[in-house]
Amino acid sequence: MKGDDGDGRGTPHVKDYMTQDVVTVSPDETVEEVSKMIAGSEEHSGFPVCERRRVEGFVSARDLLLADDDEPIFKMMTTDLIVAHPEMKVTDAARVILRSGIQKLPVVDDAGNLVGIISNADVIRSQIERATPEKVGKLRRTLENIHGITLEQERREVDLEGLVPTQTKVYADELEGRRYELERGLAEPLVVIDNAGQMLLADGHHRVMAADRLGMETMDAYVIVIRERIDLGMAKTAEREGLRSLEDVNVVDYARHPLVETTKRLQ
Repeated sequence: MKGDDGDGRGTPHVKDYMTQDVVTVSPDETVEEVSKMIAGSEEHSGFPVCERRRVEGFVSARDLLLADDDEPIFKMMTTDLIVAHPEMKVTDAARVILRSGIQKLPVVDDAGNLVGIISNADVIRSQIERATPEKVGKLRRTLENIHGITLEQERREVDLEGLVPTQTKVYADELEGRRYELERGLAEPLVVIDNAGQMLLADGHHRVMAADRLGMETMDAYVIVIRERIDLGMAKTAEREGLRSLEDVNVVDYARHPLVETTKRLQ
């Protein structure tokens, strides 16, 4: 895992989560040119302004609102910049983002050259990736204690087609939330048990079903590896419920969500 020593206790740094492929504009580009770039992008509402690689300022859509089309960007850009350093802790970058109210921090090296950009979404992703190993470690230790064995833990991409679900249903309304996270790279990794080749999905059913609807074939996962197959309770549950693939999971419409049904009965 990025910025981690493998057990969830490492300290993530900005360099581990920043985007390195940054779209920039030059100081001499015009308001019209940059406005068209912003209008044609679904991701960008502004850009770092760089002369060669050195950051000179930042220009946002708001800076361009009242400007003439042929004005150069260097007259409109903000030069009082808040930036991050690659070695800064992600938690420190998060505090800067929170206190300043901005969504993205340019990341510069010691010479002031742009090396990346870190966003509030990147910060959220870093916290997700720190929380998940704790969940996996707890499950692994539980299995070790129950079965008296020592297990391994890996981080890898898993094929969705080969996963065996261990719960019978998911809710349609939650799928929309998971889809939103997946499209923005914010979904936490799955938790899977590799029981000597039988890939049991232990955590992440809504994420997997949403990913399947998006046409994704693989997902990032923490995998607990069991070299010689053992009788697992969740495997028995899957067999008893006839769960062999994602197609066997029932998607429950929100109108039939238990909470909604209970509320209606009380009215």
